[in-house]
Amino acid sequence: MNDWPEGRNGGPGGRYGQGSAGPQPEGARAMPHVRRRPAPQQPRRIPPQPGGQGYGEAPGYDSGYSSGQVYGGGGRQPGGGGHGGPRGGDAGYVRPRPAPDWGRRLKVGALTLVVVVLAVSVGTYFWADGKLKREVDLSKVIDRPAEGDGTNYLIVGSDSREGMTDEDKKKLHTGSAEGKRTDSMMILHDGSSGPTLVSLPRDSNVEIPSFVGSESGKKYEATGRTVKLNAAYAEDGPELLVRTVEFNTGLRIDHYVEIGFGGFAQIVDAIGGVELDIPKAFKDKKSGADFQAGKQTLNGEQSLAFVRTRYAFAGSDLDRTKNQQKFLAALASQTATPSTIINPFKLYPTLGAGLDTLIVDKDMSLWSLANMFFAMKGVTGGDGTSMNIPLTGQSVNGNLVWDKDKVKQLVEQLNNDDKVTVKGS
Repeated sequence: MNDWPEGRNGGPGGRYGQGSAGPQPEGARAMPHVRRRPAPQQPRRIPPQPGGQGYGEAPGYDSGYSSGQVYGGGGRQPGGGGHGGPRGGDAGYVRPRPAPDWGRRLKVGALTLVVVVLAVSVGTYFWADGKLKREVDLSKVIDRPAEGDGTNYLIVGSDSREGMTDEDKKKLHTGSAEGKRTDSMMILHDGSSGPTLVSLPRDSNVEIPSFVGSESGKKYEATGRTVKLNAAYAEDGPELLVRTVEFNTGLRIDHYVEIGFGGFAQIVDAIGGVELDIPKAFKDKKSGADFQAGKQTLNGEQSLAFVRTRYAFAGSDLDRTKNQQKFLAALASQTATPSTIINPFKLYPTLGAGLDTLIVDKDMSLWSLANMFFAMKGVTGGDGTSMNIPLTGQSVNGNLVWDKDKVKQLVEQLNNDDKVTVKGS
């Protein structure tokens, strides 16, 4: 029996859906029978029975869900049915990623940073400490004054040309003299009343006391002879210079620091130059100085010429010591800054240039050296005082004579860590 109208299967009625050429109208379309899926049966509730646990499902009822199966668990798994197969209800289920523990991450990051900073700091300390040349033995200095309050540094600039090439000597106008002499000497007192920087002119008239030779160990008795202060250094080095300063001032020197020409210029270049305000233009052929008035940044070569210039000033050595004080305070102020300390590209070259050429006493630590630089910085920061040692205005054989009464008063104030009221020359 054909349930379709004519024309469905190539009959006389023509093609289905395209109209009919015959006189008989197209009959109604017969739809195929679709079998409807029976609705799931609701479980039949069984009234509670005596001693039972309440309502339950009738025996033999299949709800269509197996225990442990996760709804929406995904497609068919290998070896199993469409609802998870033998793997059970976890098939296709993705557990959500736990939220990151930011508190723990921050703690770990902070701890790592602290460890790295400590490791770098400790490494830098030992690297820098190993570069210090601890060559001066203050234990060889005899008959020393009593210790006072605060710390006293004897800072010496020598004309040592050690490590300099002929080209360096020509460029820096240092000459080619052998050995080394003191070109500048200063006492820096660091105490609770603020730092005080006292320049000692190298032409100062001083008495050479009894002393023990730094190399021979032989004791030389005092004869009362007087010389220029820088002659003490030339005669027996740093130990005799310290002994002579202590004898003529009554002030105990705690630490000794010396730097030569080459190292001085290298430090300045390592920090990118030192800005200085020069009040008056001057020239000096011997030092190579040629400066205009006003603010300017000096490189290593210019800086060395500035602190060595002597013959361009009418006041000779006194004017030079004032320039040296001004420059060293500016150098310390611009070196002991966060931009230098926390910047390894400036810190390491500066430390390398300075520590390679510094000569210090055997008891000098990096901590003491750092305190010295910060005290020097304080001189220009308004917390300290800079001065020349008091002079009488007279001279002996061309040597400058100290005002002993004022020097004694100055030393008492420094030893007691009082505010300095004595005026220098």
